[in-house]
Amino acid sequence: MPQSLARVILHTVFSTKDRFPFLQNPAFRAEVHAYLGGCAKSLDCLPIQIGGVSDHVHLLTTLPRTLTIADFLKEVKRVSTNWIHERGAEWTKFHWQAGYGVFSVSESNVATVMHYIENQEEHHRVTTFQDEYRALLKKHGIAWDETYVWD
Repeated sequence: MPQSLARVILHTVFSTKDRFPFLQNPAFRAEVHAYLGGCAKSLDCLPIQIGGVSDHVHLLTTLPRTLTIADFLKEVKRVSTNWIHERGAEWTKFHWQAGYGVFSVSESNVATVMHYIENQEEHHRVTTFQDEYRALLKKHGIAWDETYVWD
């Protein structure tokens, strides 16, 4: 019997709309990260590491062969936004940015990316989200337009 097998690992990065620090409270941020992991898991995407800081998140997950990247992110953002809105009237203005960055990760680099995500607080003491994102785009050979990349 033929089988179709895959192990695709993604490092996904996206921010809050306008990089507003909605995730400033560490306890709330941890809840959001856990919820994002649950969203990924519900889509058969194994959450390997979820992290970030007050204005953006990093997801290191697998992607099943039956789901597109666009559908994965559309659903994770939609469900998590709805969950945050349900927390009360003060959260109704919360939104994720429209765009995102997704980068492939080889099995041999999973531990390195996990460590990178775990150390976001320390990393962002000296690097802005925009500089971090530009560096990731450069590292992966992705061209971008500054006019649109921050939407």
